[in-house]
Amino acid sequence: MGQPSDQNNYSQPLYALVTGGARNIGQAISLRLQQDGYRVIVVDIVEPEAASLQADAYQVDLADADATRQMMVDIAKRYTVTRLINNVGIVAPALLEEATLEDFDKLMQLNVRSALICTQAMLPAMKAQGAGRIVMNASRVVLGKEARTIYSATKGALQSMARTWALELAEHGITVNCVAPGPIATSAFWQNNPPDSERARRIIDNIPLGRMGQPEDVAQAVSFFCDERSSFITGQTLFVCGGVTVG
Repeated sequence: MGQPSDQNNYSQPLYALVTGGARNIGQAISLRLQQDGYRVIVVDIVEPEAASLQADAYQVDLADADATRQMMVDIAKRYTVTRLINNVGIVAPALLEEATLEDFDKLMQLNVRSALICTQAMLPAMKAQGAGRIVMNASRVVLGKEARTIYSATKGALQSMARTWALELAEHGITVNCVAPGPIATSAFWQNNPPDSERARRIIDNIPLGRMGQPEDVAQAVSFFCDERSSFITGQTLFVCGGVTVG
């Protein structure tokens, strides 16, 4: 595990906040950061599922702007958060002709707006420390995928915001990067791609490494970006996709 160096008092814990950290990829990220030595704060609409996750858990609907803003204000008062993982997100698969404005609003509010609210709330502490790590959970769909008009729009927005923030926050020692998972074996993936379906088989067959990714694969990339030794990397997107994005 990397030894934190961006706090003057090593007796104080280094806090990492993970949105949507109670299940699936978010849970794997939370567990990995805990393993890395961070004290993890999970913000989700449900309680954490993993019994081994010793996190400070807060329940809120991150699609609710007012509730999220108030929750972030309260958390910022209680903790000095220098690691923020904007992970929460939902998918609404639909071909272009079937995409709805209701889904557009819902996904933008949860996937994108919550990241803006959470980041703004945690910035003062990071700037005061002169260091910080912000990681966005984007997706390989930013490169294009059928039936993902709205979802890809939200993940592309996260990627674009990350690049902008990387430039704005560099002088404060704060890095901003994205992980972009490909096919990852989560409940959301199997819900949209039933295991016995031709669609799921086709996806798996097209993965060069020959297997589905696991949430822990994404957590590994997040851990790398959060490490204080990754301080010269910002504004980047790391595809965790088993080679799907190559060629």
